[in-house]
Order: sequence, then structure tokens, then C-alpha cells
Amino acid sequence: MDAGWCFLFLLLPSFFFLPSHTQSDSFTSVLVSQNGLDFVKNLLVNKAIASIIPLQIPRIEKSMRIPFLGGIDVVVSNLTIYELDVASSYVKLGETGVVIVASGTTCNLSMNWHYSYSTWLPPIQISDQGIASVQVEGMEIGLSLGLQSVEGGLKLSLSECGCHVKDIFIELEGGASWFYQGMVNAFKDQIGASVESTIAKKLTEGVSDLDSFLQNLPKEIPVDDQAALNVTFTSDPILRDSSITFEIDGLFTIRESNQVSKSLRKSVSSVICPGNSKMLGISVDEAVFNSAAALYYNADQWIVDKLPEQALLNTARWRFIIPQLYKKYPNHDMNLNISLSSPPLVKISEQYVGANVNADLVIDVLEANQVIPVACISLVIRGSGALKVMGNNLGGSVRLEDFSMSLKWSNIGNLHLHLLQPIVWTVIQTVFVPYANDHLEKGFPLPIIHGFTLENAEIICASSEITVCSDVAYLDSSQQPRSHFKLPRSTTWKTNLL
Repeated sequence: MDAGWCFLFLLLPSFFFLPSHTQSDSFTSVLVSQNGLDFVKNLLVNKAIASIIPLQIPRIEKSMRIPFLGGIDVVVSNLTIYELDVASSYVKLGETGVVIVASGTTCNLSMNWHYSYSTWLPPIQISDQGIASVQVEGMEIGLSLGLQSVEGGLKLSLSECGCHVKDIFIELEGGASWFYQGMVNAFKDQIGASVESTIAKKLTEGVSDLDSFLQNLPKEIPVDDQAALNVTFTSDPILRDSSITFEIDGLFTIRESNQVSKSLRKSVSSVICPGNSKMLGISVDEAVFNSAAALYYNADQWIVDKLPEQALLNTARWRFIIPQLYKKYPNHDMNLNISLSSPPLVKISEQYVGANVNADLVIDVLEANQVIPVACISLVIRGSGALKVMGNNLGGSVRLEDFSMSLKWSNIGNLHLHLLQPIVWTVIQTVFVPYANDHLEKGFPLPIIHGFTLENAEIICASSEITVCSDVAYLDSSQQPRSHFKLPRSTTWKTNLL
């Protein structure tokens, strides 16, 4: 199947639906506005034309008997549509799918003609041949399509497909064409019927090929070697007069498995883009971010043995902060051992994107070949985030707002935690925050099919979710310049302080 067709039709999940009978949980929804529908419709028409031109029409033969002349055989061969032009087209949404109609269509054809007849008095055979140009006007082409979610995948169906030719004009060239023009004009109906059936057959074959292609679409998008996004369809589409919304699972999973870490189930609310001026709206629930945090969470530790101020990792520097530590282990080197005690929790509101992280900080003393844990401090770290659309990825960064501490256990007596605050702040800022930002800056893929890119994206925050409102550009397989409506530009959304 042509790659351009594949790219184009891959947006169909958000455009053409038949009701399905499954209902599951959704954490990401995609709304396609009227602008988006028109954009894809135009692409669809252009790709359909490019894929069928040139189109060969079966040869037509006709035999007749004329008094005093005998039998006449007329053949029209090498009938080829080499040009097709669509004057106007529209897309109409219905309860069970969509109808696409191209009207005022004209096409130009070339053909060869040949005739021969035998006379009985005297018994001779006469023949002639030439070429002809054919123009078809007022043609209408219509498709009624449906796309149903089946076991998280997609099944495309063709409800109706038709082509109607209004007028045909034939002009012969070569031979005694002026003499035979009337005879060949008798083929108008047969040529029109052949054009109609051939175009309808070609479109039907294309839909069948596409159905096979869509059913083999992957149900997850790889993020890295460990994680993937679950992009299975979870519910019936929502069709309105000027938009379509569809829902997918959207959570992070372990690659090539169905294991997902989540504690809350719900469906994401409707996508809201101001004025519906954008082609596409992608709403992502905070559960998606939390599923990523749960998947990447583990009990591994960060061993901090280097700091910008290295003297902080020696008990001598701590003699006024924790005197008993210096007294018990004078001039000993130290490590700070940080581990997460639970997955980070992301919260989204209209004012900010924030994250709470629970961690344990263990103070280790190095003595000879031993690592001696002497105290453990529980941390609750609060950060705020900035989100950014980078290509088809949603990424960002986090900054430290504040943190709180409590003593979990100690082998050196009670600690004055307020004296430790500057050191812990330095550790979080120089170790934890850069590590988090290194992952966040890479981002994760939004559910956009290969071949399409987001353009001029905006990010809107609401209660428990964010929405990416964007235009869409298309890059075909031949790497020609993109067809788009607006210039590309990435947009950063900055949070307020918690």
C-alpha cells in the first residue's frame, strides 16, 4: 500500500467511527475540530487523486450489423484517465460515520479507436483507426465510511461508494475521424459506465487495503527501552456537528506487556480549545504523568559522594551542625544516600503543575572499608513544573519550591534538622533536580501518527489535566515541502509558585 495513503489515513481514527460496544477507562482524549476535518479531507482528496492517476479503463468492444454494409466491429482501447480535477468537496458527519463527497469533478482521458467491416458486395474488408480525447464533466464521487473499535484496534468499513458521470465529450483524431464521429459518440454511455465502475472499484480496493493496514497498527508507542504509551482505543467516539472526539488509554506501560501502574480509574473530560481555532486538541490526564512516575519508580539509590562544596562531605564540616557525629567519627568522609520511598505524585490545576516527592536521605560515614549508616531523614520535596511541546513530544522541566524534613531514625541521638536545611537544599538542587530534568527534557510522545506533526501548539491547564491545542502539518513520503496552515512554533507554559 502506498506510504502516502498510509500516513493520510492514519488520522482516520479521529474522523470516521461506527459505534462500538466496549467501554473502558481513558486518560487521553483527542478532539478534531472542523478545521482539522477540512484539513484531512483536502489531504484525502489530493492523495486519492495522486494514487489513481493514471487509471486504466477496460477496453470496450461493440459489434453491429448495418444493411448493405454487413457486420461492423468497433473497439475503444487504451482508455486512460490522465488528469482529474475536483472543483469542490465536503465532509459531513453522521451518527454512524462520515460521508465525503467530491462534486463538480472533471477528468480527461485518452483512447485509441478502431473499426472494421466487411461488405458482401463486393466481398472486401474496410478498416480505419485513430486516437481520441475524452472529457468527463460534472462527475460526483462519494464515500460513506465507518471505523469501529475492536479489541482496542481499528476496523474500517465501507458503507457506500459511488461515482456518477453527468456529461462526456469525445473528439476523434486520425483517419476519417469526421466521418466516424457519430458512430463513436454511441460509446458515450459505455465509456461513462466504465469510468464510474473503475473509479468505484479502485476506491473500494483502497479502503480494503487500508482496513488491513489499520488492523495491524501497533497498540503502543515506544518511549524508551523500558516504557511505552498504551494507545488502544477505549470507548465509542463522540460525533458532533463540527468535531469528533475519541479516547485512548494513554497510560505508560512496561514495553510489550499490559502491566500498568495506576491506582485511580476514570475517563478524561472533554477537550477544550478556545474558539475551536486549532485543528487538534489532545487532553492528557494527570494519571498519565503519575503512571510514568510509577513505572520509572524503583528502590535504587543515588550515592552522593561529590558536591560543589566537597568539604560538606566530611564530618569536620558538620561539627557545629551535628556535634555528636563529629565526636564519634572525627574527620571521616561521608556519603549521602538518597532513595525514593514512593512514586512521585503529580498534581495539575488551572494555576500550576506541581509534583510531590517522598524520599529518604541516609547519612553514611566511611570508615576503612565500611559504610556506616548513622541517620535517616525523611524528605517531602515540592516542585513546580514548566511544560513544553517539542515536535510531537510533551516535555518540560521542574524546579524546587520547598521541602520538609523529619527524622526517621538515628544512631547518634537527636538531630537539629533546621541546621541541616542548607545542606539538604544543596543536595536536592545539585543532584535530584538535574536528574529529574534530564528525563523530563526528553519528553514523551503525544498520540500523533507518523507523517503528521504538531504546529503552533499551545498548552492549557485545567483541573487534573492539560490540553495541547495545535494545528497539524503533513509531510508525505516523498519528503516534499509540508502542507500546513500556520508556521511551526513550540510553546512553553510556565507554572506559578505553589
